[in-house]
Amino acid sequence: MTTQNTRKGILLMALTMAIFAIQDGFSRHLASEYNVLMVVMIRYWFFAAFVIALALRAQGGLRAAARTEQPGLQIGRGVLLAVEICVMVSAFTLLGLVQSHAIFASYPLLVAALSGPVLGERVGRLRWLAIGVGFVGVLVILQPGFVAFSSAALVAVCSALLFALYALLTRYAARRDSAATSFFYTGVVGAVVSTAVGLWFWEPMSQGDWAWMILLCISGVAGHWTLIKCYEVAEASAVQPFAYLHLVFAAALGVLVFAETIRVSVIIGAGIVVGAGLFTLWREQRAAARQQPESPALGEVRE
Repeated sequence: MTTQNTRKGILLMALTMAIFAIQDGFSRHLASEYNVLMVVMIRYWFFAAFVIALALRAQGGLRAAARTEQPGLQIGRGVLLAVEICVMVSAFTLLGLVQSHAIFASYPLLVAALSGPVLGERVGRLRWLAIGVGFVGVLVILQPGFVAFSSAALVAVCSALLFALYALLTRYAARRDSAATSFFYTGVVGAVVSTAVGLWFWEPMSQGDWAWMILLCISGVAGHWTLIKCYEVAEASAVQPFAYLHLVFAAALGVLVFAETIRVSVIIGAGIVVGAGLFTLWREQRAAARQQPESPALGEVRE
């Protein structure tokens, strides 16, 4: 068993979020030049190869990884994440990295709000209060009724909702399937679905952009590898709050590389959303601690 090292886990989580932010930057660039469905399809080819390689190395091989008592649920999860990634990458091209991630940071609040009707979990008054405050933060970012509001922002809202549903289905699947099985279906189903659709939108790609595409795929695999190593050395509850660094790194990349601007309302709104999300996470961890130790669900991570 790997020795627990929280400090190393936090550093690995920070590194993972930096890698995923860079991946988002590659996606933003490529999706602005080529069809989003094609870009996501090629991403999934590399991701599926990584998932299959992990399954082959694990005990029981592919047969064990593919064994599930709920194939419909696992396939549905995979399809849902593939759709969510397409929507989020589209948001990058419409809104930029800064605003897209500021809005997407609300997905843990959506998970908490929907955990009652979807999973039958009890959501206490304090968590409902945090959820309400977090959604006020989203409204501050969106500024509905003002000139600054763009209907394109609803694309990022849709992405957050889709990922929240995916996360809830992953939790539901974990009741009967292992994290390795969920992770396997996430990659393989996503690759099959994205290929079935993406091939119809194939476009010739320049040599230089193929280099960016390869870097995009490498960053995706590298991010998942560091995330797995993170969960091997530290408890999920200790490192999960640092996943919000994804917003920080993506915003920095948007400003420094893509010359995006950060409105004051986005800073204030994102701060409210992150604060509410961290409080909700803390309350969930307290509730989980009264029942049993939590285990990381790799299937709940965005590709």
